[in-house]
Amino acid sequence: MIKNEYCRLVANIAIRSVLFEVSVSPKPGLVDRFNPGAHKDMDIFTFLKSSSVLYPYFYNCTMAGIEFDEEDYTQLLLNIRPIGIRAEEDMFKATAGINTHKGIIFSMGIIAAAVGSLHRELNRQHFDFEEISERVKLITAGITKELDLAYKKEDLTYGERLYLKYGTKGIRGEVESGFTTVLNYSLPILVGLIQENKYHINDILGQVLINLMANTEDSNVLGRHDMEALKYVQERSKEALKLGGYFTEEGRKYIEALDEDFIEKHISPGGSADLLAVSLMFYMLKYGDEI
Repeated sequence: MIKNEYCRLVANIAIRSVLFEVSVSPKPGLVDRFNPGAHKDMDIFTFLKSSSVLYPYFYNCTMAGIEFDEEDYTQLLLNIRPIGIRAEEDMFKATAGINTHKGIIFSMGIIAAAVGSLHRELNRQHFDFEEISERVKLITAGITKELDLAYKKEDLTYGERLYLKYGTKGIRGEVESGFTTVLNYSLPILVGLIQENKYHINDILGQVLINLMANTEDSNVLGRHDMEALKYVQERSKEALKLGGYFTEEGRKYIEALDEDFIEKHISPGGSADLLAVSLMFYMLKYGDEI
């Protein structure tokens, strides 16, 4: 496959992943097809507008990976940062200043660059989860060291504030780990449910999301609220899973009630939602985009 074709393939997978994620319904506290969740400044159409401008970004990050020929993969992260800055500018322009996909731009841009570099070296279209994870680790090695500088700064980023308050490394830590949470908690479930071929894709992805909510140190919840709220999300999610989640009538009613509860409490587990999109991207980069 010529490199332009592979860049188009990866970009299409990335866009499909973000569109599938926002379309899953119901999602407790999150934007979906039924309601805007715990958000007053956005709805599903805001996400669609944002998604529509991100294709060139994922394409260019993949190309940057393909064209990378140095030994120090951390340089690749520096190479794609200007591309990411442009993507954020385009996102904010499309959404009139609303942050819909900043976390996705960071996470999935790195994944695109990772598989681009793997494609150059191995001349393959598809890669095992561990291959992608290990390449992401090489690209982002030491990225959380930036957080240690937060003690000396006044103008702190969202992630730096959470690090100083809770010691959490947020999405930086997740990416530097090669998406450990995704490999451990979402991909095994996603693969098993798709191969079982028994449930609708909406319910499969919803079930994966609830598993992520039960196990993710969600920085969106921490940022909006506190550690107590995060534990609340995790406990309620585990209860939903005990009831069968999206696959039983009792579990689904519980999730619908949980959506109302999270909306009332202004809880939005957006970090878990981002990892659902990442999980989809990992899956299609291994098994193909027929999902």
